[in-house]
Amino acid sequence: MAEFGISMDGRVPIADIPAQAQAAEAGGATTLWIACHLFLRDPITTAALALGATQRIRIALMAMSPYSTHPVFIAMAAATLDEMYPGRVILCLGAGAPADLKAAGIESPRPLVALRETVGLCRSLLAGETVDFQGQVFRAAGRRLASGRRDVPIVLAASRPNMLRLAGRETDGVLISAATSPPFVRACLDQAAGGADGRALRKLGIVYTKLAATEMQAIDPIRRPIGFVLRGAHHAENVRLSGASLDQAALAAAYAAEDWATVDHLVSDDVVRRHAACGTAAQVRTRLEEYRAIGLDEVILGGLDDAPSITAALAVARG
Repeated sequence: MAEFGISMDGRVPIADIPAQAQAAEAGGATTLWIACHLFLRDPITTAALALGATQRIRIALMAMSPYSTHPVFIAMAAATLDEMYPGRVILCLGAGAPADLKAAGIESPRPLVALRETVGLCRSLLAGETVDFQGQVFRAAGRRLASGRRDVPIVLAASRPNMLRLAGRETDGVLISAATSPPFVRACLDQAAGGADGRALRKLGIVYTKLAATEMQAIDPIRRPIGFVLRGAHHAENVRLSGASLDQAALAAAYAAEDWATVDHLVSDDVVRRHAACGTAAQVRTRLEEYRAIGLDEVILGGLDDAPSITAALAVARG
């Protein structure tokens, strides 16, 4: 049976997290993926609340950026959560959204080097080793984590060829972003498989999902979350492979100005259809099956902003 997860993007009130986590677990979700978006809600606090409210579901910190949080602290956070809830924590690393880093005044040079070093440093620290790490970007020497050895899988969020191959070579799994079209997901998985060269690799992908009585009722609420992702220039190939027509520069400008009318206009019905699973139960089920058939081991449902929506979407996905 296909595995399904739930993605949280940090937009809902923190008080809603326990109920949403419980709905995800009760609905049979394998993993709760908690996003790290600058200026939204803190994923470590959110993860602790979700873990405390549930019994079995795994929780993933997604995707922690070494540019905003030092790799040592990232490893500390994952190890501390796993110390309290052993076997239920996943660490997902990523470079971070360029627009968000820029808004915080954070430079992000040499992302491939930075992520490769972060994977290596976190891997050593989570293994309980005393590290002597002297990289081009990060350094740590003569110290180890107080929590000891922690069995925390490391996943890399990636969308570009070199980063995808790095995920295949050096991590336990690759995560493909939300708002990605099936052709782009397929291309990403092929790149990651090339890096893996036959080694086992978990293949994970977020799919924005919205259920409603009609397709149009489902499309409208998901425009802005999709636009938030697709505004990034690093999604140009995703848009191209989808076959959609989208002015990404204009979309980025509209988001920066909080010009929601323009955002809604630019993220057309066609863009949404090509980058999400929206509509009636039958339409959503068919679309999720398309993503699963590409080869994803876990299809992660995103864009669900309350417990009833999570319950309903998982019922359709697993039904």
